[in-house]
Amino acid sequence: MRALSLIDRGLFRGVSWVAQALLWSAVAAGFYQVLARFVFESPSAWSEAWTRAAMIWSVMLGVALAFRQGAMLGVDLLHNLLAPHKARLLEHLVLLIVAGFLVFLAWVGIDMTWRVRFQTMPSLAVSISWVYVSIPIGAILSLLGAVACWAGPRTRHIETN
Repeated sequence: MRALSLIDRGLFRGVSWVAQALLWSAVAAGFYQVLARFVFESPSAWSEAWTRAAMIWSVMLGVALAFRQGAMLGVDLLHNLLAPHKARLLEHLVLLIVAGFLVFLAWVGIDMTWRVRFQTMPSLAVSISWVYVSIPIGAILSLLGAVACWAGPRTRHIETN
């Protein structure tokens, strides 16, 4: 169990670092795009495509991190009204629904990645499938995060005012 916990922490720490790096690179590329266009009067061909691709990857990886923290699995009002045993049954039901959706999303993402594998992003000269593959990777990581959150120690949801 300790080894599983180390793998879990290591995996999601790595996902967090990659998501942050991609987000920072998107900000830098967007800033460069504005500078190139309005200050240097020489628009950049690659920065808009990179910003878009990095943002898509950041979102898909960020969703996986949110699932790992339990931020996407809450049915707080109903959960707080139920007895602990019934609240746990609700958690099982929510996990099943979420898992079904994420498996479907991964399947569709793999299909889309395969379909566009020969299309390229001209400004970056790479296959657009590198952007589309973020969908199944994000969905699979989200599924792992949701299961890890569900299997982890029970914590009550933080109530907001």
